Amino acid sequence: MKRRDLIAAAAATATIGSLPRTVWAQANYPSKPVKLIVPFPPGGPTDIMGRTAAKAMGDKLGQQFVVENKAGAGGNIGTDAVAKAAPDGYTIALAAISSLAIGPHLYSKFPFDVEKDLAPISLVGTTPCVIVINPSAPYSDLKGLVAYAKANPGKVQYSVSGIGTSNHLAAELLQSVADIQLMSVPYKGSSQIVPDLLSGVIQLSMESSLATTLQHIKAGKLKALAVTSSKRSKALPDVPTVAESGYPGFEVETWFGLVAPAATPSAIVQKLHYAWAQGAMTGEAQAAFDNISGNLRVTAPKDFGAFIQSESKRWGELIRKLGIKAD
Repeated sequence: MKRRDLIAAAAATATIGSLPRTVWAQANYPSKPVKLIVPFPPGGPTDIMGRTAAKAMGDKLGQQFVVENKAGAGGNIGTDAVAKAAPDGYTIALAAISSLAIGPHLYSKFPFDVEKDLAPISLVGTTPCVIVINPSAPYSDLKGLVAYAKANPGKVQYSVSGIGTSNHLAAELLQSVADIQLMSVPYKGSSQIVPDLLSGVIQLSMESSLATTLQHIKAGKLKALAVTSSKRSKALPDVPTVAESGYPGFEVETWFGLVAPAATPSAIVQKLHYAWAQGAMTGEAQAAFDNISGNLRVTAPKDFGAFIQSESKRWGELIRKLGIKAD
């Protein structure tokens, strides 16, 4: 090698050697498995979305994404674990509307600050809430439910996957607009609700998606009264929306998105976003979302952050208006 080439090579080596370790870490990221926390039990829609995202992102980045279910407190426990994790990109979460936009307004003491402690990566998916009943219930449509609830105030029990979740707020909003009183029975997740719903232990459920109930609805073991989205579900085109059933403007959707600890380097956040954006385009990912009647979504980190803020404002106003508190 010529002298000038040796000098150039030495200079390059010196420059690279002086780069901060964080630059090296970002360039080589991910160099080990990434933990993706799903803050709900296995088997539910959030779990399915999380595992779909983990597989898609792992395939694109050439590294394993390991799903860890950390359920409790409507998703707050698992999301809090990520908010307090090392900001190195090796611990992220598929958080839900309950923790990112609803919970902060329900609790007097919330374990983390959404804006200060978390870095948005991308919206991942949305699902409509569905009002599902056991066929033995003394009503067969939303109008009948409302009439029965008015005649029996506070006696109709409904299950929800945690206080402060979107399906809980959807039920609270329904009670407000229909002027009825229901009694909520919180569960840790949809996968635990369905057995009790099928056996008749509980007659009514405000489900956050159709992931665990669609097969039973189609088999006639359960009945869907209405969906809370603005449009009917493709999976149940004959089931009306709440808006169509006499409450115009009623719209509630559950949404889920990827987040990382706030101080995670932007280069890593962008790489994670890229991995989901590319992985979401695969037929495998789309099929997984279709199976739970979910709507696959991809948004830039900045846009997801703005979305979280707008949703937080919307639900905060409703919670204050209805005077709802979780503690």
